[in-house]
Formats: sequence, structure tokens, C-alpha cells
Amino acid sequence: MDQNKNENILLEVKDLQVRFESRMEVVEAVNGISFSLEKGKALGIVGETGAGKTTTALAIMGLLDMRTARVSGQVFYEGENLMEKKETELCHLRGNQISMIFQDPMSSLNPILSVGDQIREVLELHNEEGKSKKELEERVDEVLHLVGIPASRKKEYPQQFSGGMQQRVVIAIAVACQPNLLIADEPTTALDVTIQAQVLSMMSELQERLGSAMIMITHDLGIVAQTCDDVAVMYAGEIIEMGTAEQVFGGSVHHPYTIGLFKAIPKIDDREERLYSIEGLMPDPTALPKGCSFAPRCPDCRQECLEGKPPVFEKDGHRIRCFNCAEKGWGYE
Repeated sequence: MDQNKNENILLEVKDLQVRFESRMEVVEAVNGISFSLEKGKALGIVGETGAGKTTTALAIMGLLDMRTARVSGQVFYEGENLMEKKETELCHLRGNQISMIFQDPMSSLNPILSVGDQIREVLELHNEEGKSKKELEERVDEVLHLVGIPASRKKEYPQQFSGGMQQRVVIAIAVACQPNLLIADEPTTALDVTIQAQVLSMMSELQERLGSAMIMITHDLGIVAQTCDDVAVMYAGEIIEMGTAEQVFGGSVHHPYTIGLFKAIPKIDDREERLYSIEGLMPDPTALPKGCSFAPRCPDCRQECLEGKPPVFEKDGHRIRCFNCAEKGWGYE
């Protein structure tokens, strides 16, 4: 896709691959994924732990340790390939135009700096308009109010806040410069259900208010259904199904792995003694199967699945990497 032909595309990832190399082995973490994200839209990336979701986000941000990571492919942001930019140029983008909300607020926040200082630090780093200290301080108060924290608490330290409030501080830091793209890496994992709902509601409101695009990384399909316009299902470093939320949640044709994820969701009227789970484990990323990565766990596995990688089949923009789609009349992408 030519970036100049669709001005609505904010981010486009093409054939992104990430390998971690050591003297002993090579870990194939992300294996040629491609997707695009329109301005103001939200994309949910869902999958089990180890699927490559966080590695994908870190690769987009340019935050992987390049001493061991080998990254290839293209990542276009507003038509410019981030993979070709220098570290100084990426530093200008990070926190300013592209921000990331990390999983664990306690490891993301500095315990010896007040929350106000940590928000101000981002604003000072990207103070291209030359705002005065008073104006920056007013912006700190404004951002805290935006995430539901009284400005009077800005001189307090992270350890004086609850887990939910710490996550709000992390979000405040991420949105301080009003980024065009917000990447949220499992932002509610460590929170209880009530606080989860509050944080998700707040993030949706912020996205709408700021007009930002968002990538929501999670293993919770409920969160994706609640917050996202499009959905990408990842498995063993590959996107094995992608479409609109309506296609993924309401469509009749799915990848066997996606079907397994839906079956694993507890149902309130289900009286089964044991909850459903997909048998087996995700393959070792140092020794991926020759054929389909999901084949060893797939109930519909057949010989061709073991011998070669399935192509991507597509129908009305809904894409699935599975041989079964050929029998359902889907065409090659």
C-alpha cells in the first residue's frame, strides 16, 4: 500500500520481523506481521502470553535492545519509515507523537521523583513552543485533572498511590503531549475488575477527546470488544486473524485458535465443572514447527498443515491464515 494514497493511515507495519540472537540459540519472536491503523481508530492485539504482542510494540517504538535484537521490515508513521530514523529522531517522536503505557506502573514510575515532576519531565523534554515554567506547571495540573487525580497530589510519590492511581499517573505521562498514537500494553492487568473498568472508560474518553489512535495489547477479549474498532489475533509471532471487531466477534468463519479463545471465555449460565482450555502449549520460539504454528494444538489439523505454512485468505477485509478458509470459498489475499 502506498502511504501517499491513503492520508487516513497513521501507522502501517509491513513484514515486521524480530529475532533475538545469542551464542546458543535464535528466538523468532515476531515473524513477518503486517497491519495498518487509521487516525482516531483503536486496534486490539490479542493473544496468549508469549505471542509476541509486547515485542511488536517495543519494535514499533524502537525500544528493543539492538545488541541482541535483529529487527527487519518497515514501520511507517505518517508516511515516514521509523526503521530508517536515527535514535535522536526517535527520541523526538517518543512521548511526543507516539506514547506507550507499560504493563506495570510500579516499574514504570521513578520512586524518588514526585508524580508531578515525572509528568513535567516529559513536557520539558518536548517543549518546542518554549512554554514558561508556569505554563508547564499548569499543564501538569491539567493532565492530572484529565485522568481524575487532584492537582493537589502532584507533589506526592508513586508509592503513596494505589495501583489504580499509579496506572492513572502512567497514563497522564503518556498523554501529556497529546500524542497521535497511544500504545497501551496490557494497562489493566494488575488491577481489580472495578478499577479496570474505570481505567478503560477513562482511556476511551481520552482517545476520543484527543483524537488519538490507539493500539490496545491484551489477552482479554472482553477489553478488545469494549474498546477497539479492529482486532488482530496473534499466535507464535504471527497475526493469524485480523478484521473489524464486528467480523472477529460476529463472523461465522474464524481461525481455530480464535475459536479456542472464544470457548475459553467463562459463561454465566454454563454449569460445566471445568472451564475450557486449549490443549497444549505455544511452540518454542527457538524451534517453530515447519508448517502452521498452531498445528500441534489444532483440532482440525491435517497433513498439509504440518508440511507448509498456510497462506492468508481474505474476504471483505477479514483475513485468516488457515487452510480451512479455502473450503469456505475465501480467496487468497
